[in-house]
Amino acid sequence: MSTQRMALAQTPTRIKIAAASNLKFALADLKSLFQQETGIQVDVNLGASGNLARQILQGLPVEQFISADEDRVAELFKAGRTLDAGQLYATGRLALVVPLNSALPLAQGLAAVVRGLKPGDKLAIANPALAPYGVAAEEALQRSGVGPLAARQKVLGDNAGQATQFVATGAAQAGITALALAMVPEMASKLQVLALPAHLHAPLHQRMVLLQGASPAARAWQRFLGSPQALAVFVRHGYALPQ
Repeated sequence: MSTQRMALAQTPTRIKIAAASNLKFALADLKSLFQQETGIQVDVNLGASGNLARQILQGLPVEQFISADEDRVAELFKAGRTLDAGQLYATGRLALVVPLNSALPLAQGLAAVVRGLKPGDKLAIANPALAPYGVAAEEALQRSGVGPLAARQKVLGDNAGQATQFVATGAAQAGITALALAMVPEMASKLQVLALPAHLHAPLHQRMVLLQGASPAARAWQRFLGSPQALAVFVRHGYALPQ
Protein backbone atom coordinates (compact mmCIF):
# COMPACT_ATOMS: atom_id res chain seq x y z
CA MET A 1 0.00 0.00 0.00
CA SER A 2 1.37 3.41 -0.95
CA THR A 3 2.10 6.06 1.67
CA GLN A 4 -0.73 8.19 0.33
CA ARG A 5 -3.18 5.30 0.44
CA MET A 6 -2.16 4.52 4.04
CA ALA A 7 -2.59 8.14 5.07
CA LEU A 8 -6.08 8.22 3.60
CA ALA A 9 -7.15 4.81 4.82
CA GLN A 10 -9.49 6.24 7.47
CA THR A 11 -11.05 8.90 5.22
CA PRO A 12 -14.22 8.57 3.13
CA THR A 13 -13.82 6.33 0.08
CA ARG A 14 -15.92 8.68 -2.09
CA ILE A 15 -15.93 12.40 -2.59
CA LYS A 16 -18.36 14.55 -4.53
CA ILE A 17 -17.29 17.45 -6.70
CA ALA A 18 -18.83 19.87 -9.21
CA ALA A 19 -17.00 20.50 -12.48
CA ALA A 20 -17.47 22.38 -15.73
CA SER A 21 -18.67 20.19 -18.58
CA ASN A 22 -15.59 20.83 -20.73
CA LEU A 23 -13.68 18.63 -18.29
CA LYS A 24 -15.78 15.49 -18.88
CA PHE A 25 -13.16 13.39 -20.64
CA ALA A 26 -10.10 14.72 -18.83
CA LEU A 27 -11.74 14.02 -15.49
CA ALA A 28 -12.60 10.46 -16.51
CA ASP A 29 -8.88 9.78 -16.92
CA LEU A 30 -7.90 11.72 -13.79
CA LYS A 31 -10.49 9.99 -11.59
CA SER A 32 -9.20 6.60 -12.70
CA LEU A 33 -5.59 7.47 -11.92
CA PHE A 34 -6.50 8.90 -8.52
CA GLN A 35 -8.59 5.88 -7.56
CA GLN A 36 -5.78 3.53 -8.54
CA GLU A 37 -3.41 5.46 -6.27
CA THR A 38 -5.66 6.08 -3.27
CA GLY A 39 -8.73 3.85 -3.49
CA ILE A 40 -10.93 6.97 -3.37
CA GLN A 41 -13.73 7.35 -5.89
CA VAL A 42 -14.60 10.80 -7.22
CA ASP A 43 -18.24 11.43 -8.14
CA VAL A 44 -18.64 14.36 -10.53
CA ASN A 45 -21.61 16.64 -11.08
CA LEU A 46 -20.98 18.15 -14.53
CA GLY A 47 -22.61 21.34 -15.80
CA ALA A 48 -22.17 24.94 -16.81
CA SER A 49 -19.95 26.84 -14.40
CA GLY A 50 -22.61 29.47 -13.77
CA ASN A 51 -25.26 26.91 -12.94
CA LEU A 52 -22.93 24.96 -10.67
CA ALA A 53 -21.83 28.06 -8.76
CA ARG A 54 -25.46 28.99 -8.17
CA GLN A 55 -26.28 25.46 -7.00
CA ILE A 56 -23.34 25.52 -4.59
CA LEU A 57 -24.59 28.80 -3.13
CA GLN A 58 -27.97 27.10 -2.72
CA GLY A 59 -26.41 24.19 -0.83
CA LEU A 60 -25.24 21.63 -3.41
CA PRO A 61 -23.32 19.07 -1.28
CA VAL A 62 -19.92 18.97 -2.96
CA GLU A 63 -16.40 19.35 -1.60
CA GLN A 64 -14.71 20.93 -4.60
CA PHE A 65 -15.65 23.14 -7.54
CA ILE A 66 -13.62 22.96 -10.76
CA SER A 67 -14.72 25.92 -12.84
CA ALA A 68 -14.18 26.81 -16.49
CA ASP A 69 -13.25 30.33 -15.43
CA GLU A 70 -12.06 32.34 -12.44
CA ASP A 71 -15.06 34.60 -11.86
CA ARG A 72 -17.35 31.88 -10.52
CA VAL A 73 -14.73 30.77 -8.00
CA ALA A 74 -14.28 34.40 -6.93
CA GLU A 75 -18.04 34.64 -6.32
CA LEU A 76 -17.97 31.63 -4.01
CA PHE A 77 -14.87 32.90 -2.21
CA LYS A 78 -16.52 36.27 -1.64
CA ALA A 79 -19.58 34.50 -0.26
CA GLY A 80 -17.40 32.61 2.25
CA ARG A 81 -18.12 29.18 0.79
CA THR A 82 -14.53 28.21 -0.03
CA LEU A 83 -11.38 27.47 1.94
CA ASP A 84 -9.36 30.00 -0.07
CA ALA A 85 -9.28 31.72 -3.46
CA GLY A 86 -8.41 28.47 -5.22
CA GLN A 87 -5.76 27.81 -7.82
CA LEU A 88 -5.39 27.81 -11.58
CA TYR A 89 -5.11 24.36 -13.08
CA ALA A 90 -5.37 24.86 -16.86
CA THR A 91 -6.13 27.23 -19.70
CA GLY A 92 -8.86 26.11 -22.05
CA ARG A 93 -8.97 26.34 -25.84
CA LEU A 94 -11.78 26.68 -28.34
CA ALA A 95 -12.50 24.47 -31.33
CA LEU A 96 -14.65 25.00 -34.39
CA VAL A 97 -16.54 21.84 -35.27
CA VAL A 98 -18.74 20.67 -38.13
CA PRO A 99 -20.31 17.25 -38.81
CA LEU A 100 -17.98 14.70 -40.35
CA ASN A 101 -19.78 14.77 -43.72
CA SER A 102 -20.04 18.58 -43.87
CA ALA A 103 -18.88 20.46 -46.96
CA LEU A 104 -18.31 23.69 -45.03
CA PRO A 105 -14.75 25.06 -45.51
CA LEU A 106 -13.48 24.24 -42.03
CA ALA A 107 -9.80 24.61 -42.92
CA GLN A 108 -10.42 28.22 -43.95
CA GLY A 109 -11.45 29.19 -40.44
CA LEU A 110 -14.36 30.60 -38.51
CA ALA A 111 -15.36 33.46 -40.81
CA ALA A 112 -15.43 31.20 -43.86
CA VAL A 113 -17.56 28.61 -42.09
CA VAL A 114 -20.09 31.20 -40.93
CA ARG A 115 -20.28 32.67 -44.42
CA GLY A 116 -20.88 29.18 -45.76
CA LEU A 117 -23.93 28.53 -43.58
CA LYS A 118 -27.17 28.35 -45.54
CA PRO A 119 -30.36 30.15 -44.49
CA GLY A 120 -31.84 28.11 -41.69
CA ASP A 121 -28.51 26.55 -40.69
CA LYS A 122 -27.47 26.88 -37.05
CA LEU A 123 -24.20 27.47 -35.23
CA ALA A 124 -24.09 25.98 -31.73
CA ILE A 125 -22.34 27.58 -28.77
CA ALA A 126 -22.67 27.28 -25.01
CA ASN A 127 -25.00 29.82 -23.43
CA PRO A 128 -22.81 32.86 -22.62
CA ALA A 129 -24.99 33.66 -19.61
CA LEU A 130 -24.01 30.34 -18.04
CA ALA A 131 -20.76 29.11 -19.55
CA PRO A 132 -17.36 30.79 -20.03
CA TYR A 133 -16.89 28.85 -23.26
CA GLY A 134 -19.99 30.58 -24.61
CA VAL A 135 -18.54 33.98 -23.75
CA ALA A 136 -15.30 33.03 -25.49
CA ALA A 137 -17.24 31.79 -28.55
CA GLU A 138 -18.96 35.14 -28.92
CA GLU A 139 -15.62 36.92 -28.59
CA ALA A 140 -14.19 34.68 -31.31
CA LEU A 141 -17.05 35.54 -33.64
CA GLN A 142 -16.47 39.24 -33.03
CA ARG A 143 -12.68 39.15 -33.39
CA SER A 144 -12.82 37.00 -36.52
CA GLY A 145 -14.83 39.71 -38.23
CA VAL A 146 -18.13 37.84 -38.22
CA GLY A 147 -19.69 39.98 -35.53
CA PRO A 148 -22.65 38.96 -33.41
CA LEU A 149 -24.92 36.41 -35.06
CA ALA A 150 -28.67 36.87 -35.23
CA ALA A 151 -30.57 34.81 -32.68
CA ARG A 152 -32.11 32.71 -35.45
CA GLN A 153 -28.61 31.63 -36.55
CA LYS A 154 -27.56 30.34 -33.13
CA VAL A 155 -28.56 27.42 -30.96
CA LEU A 156 -27.45 27.69 -27.34
CA GLY A 157 -26.43 24.70 -25.26
CA ASP A 158 -26.68 24.80 -21.48
CA ASN A 159 -22.95 24.07 -21.50
CA ALA A 160 -20.12 23.30 -23.90
CA GLY A 161 -20.91 19.59 -23.80
CA GLN A 162 -24.45 20.15 -25.04
CA ALA A 163 -23.24 22.52 -27.75
CA THR A 164 -20.89 19.78 -28.96
CA GLN A 165 -23.72 17.26 -29.05
CA PHE A 166 -25.87 19.60 -31.14
CA VAL A 167 -23.25 19.39 -33.90
CA ALA A 168 -22.47 15.70 -33.43
CA THR A 169 -26.16 14.81 -33.82
CA GLY A 170 -26.80 17.14 -36.74
CA ALA A 171 -29.03 19.54 -34.82
CA ALA A 172 -26.55 22.30 -35.73
CA GLN A 173 -24.43 22.58 -38.86
CA ALA A 174 -21.41 24.06 -37.05
CA GLY A 175 -20.38 24.90 -33.52
CA ILE A 176 -17.78 26.49 -31.28
CA THR A 177 -16.93 24.38 -28.27
CA ALA A 178 -14.12 23.26 -25.99
CA LEU A 179 -11.21 21.65 -27.81
CA ALA A 180 -11.05 19.12 -24.97
CA LEU A 181 -14.55 17.89 -25.83
CA ALA A 182 -14.05 17.80 -29.58
CA MET A 183 -10.72 15.97 -29.82
CA VAL A 184 -11.63 12.77 -27.94
CA PRO A 185 -11.65 9.52 -29.96
CA GLU A 186 -15.39 9.03 -29.64
CA MET A 187 -15.94 12.23 -31.64
CA ALA A 188 -13.61 11.19 -34.48
CA SER A 189 -16.46 9.47 -36.34
CA LYS A 190 -18.83 12.41 -35.85
CA LEU A 191 -16.93 15.68 -36.16
CA GLN A 192 -14.35 17.58 -38.14
CA VAL A 193 -12.36 19.72 -35.70
CA LEU A 194 -10.29 22.88 -36.07
CA ALA A 195 -8.55 24.38 -33.03
CA LEU A 196 -9.17 28.13 -33.03
CA PRO A 197 -6.30 30.59 -32.49
CA ALA A 198 -5.98 31.74 -28.89
CA HIS A 199 -5.92 35.40 -29.94
CA LEU A 200 -9.59 35.22 -30.95
CA HIS A 201 -10.74 35.33 -27.33
CA ALA A 202 -9.67 36.29 -23.84
CA PRO A 203 -7.70 33.52 -22.10
CA LEU A 204 -9.90 30.79 -20.63
CA HIS A 205 -8.07 30.56 -17.32
CA GLN A 206 -9.72 27.79 -15.32
CA ARG A 207 -9.65 27.70 -11.51
CA MET A 208 -10.51 25.07 -8.93
CA VAL A 209 -11.28 25.50 -5.24
CA LEU A 210 -12.08 23.44 -2.16
CA LEU A 211 -15.28 24.27 -0.35
CA GLN A 212 -15.70 24.78 3.37
CA GLY A 213 -15.63 21.45 5.19
CA ALA A 214 -13.64 19.64 2.49
CA SER A 215 -12.40 16.27 3.73
CA PRO A 216 -8.78 15.06 3.74
CA ALA A 217 -9.69 12.94 0.71
CA ALA A 218 -10.90 16.00 -1.20
CA ARG A 219 -7.74 17.88 -0.24
CA ALA A 220 -5.65 14.97 -1.54
CA TRP A 221 -7.61 15.03 -4.79
CA GLN A 222 -6.96 18.76 -5.21
CA ARG A 223 -3.23 18.24 -4.60
CA PHE A 224 -3.25 15.42 -7.14
CA LEU A 225 -4.77 17.72 -9.79
CA GLY A 226 -1.75 19.99 -9.44
CA SER A 227 0.76 17.17 -9.79
CA PRO A 228 2.92 16.64 -12.89
CA GLN A 229 1.03 13.41 -13.58
CA ALA A 230 -2.33 15.20 -13.64
CA LEU A 231 -1.04 18.21 -15.57
CA ALA A 232 0.15 15.84 -18.30
CA VAL A 233 -3.41 14.54 -18.59
CA PHE A 234 -4.77 18.07 -19.02
CA VAL A 235 -2.24 18.74 -21.78
CA ARG A 236 -3.13 15.48 -23.52
CA HIS A 237 -6.75 16.61 -23.57
CA GLY A 238 -5.97 19.87 -25.30
CA TYR A 239 -5.48 22.28 -22.41
CA ALA A 240 -2.55 24.60 -21.92
CA LEU A 241 -0.87 24.82 -18.55
CA PRO A 242 -1.39 28.02 -16.52
CA GLN A 243 1.47 30.48 -16.74
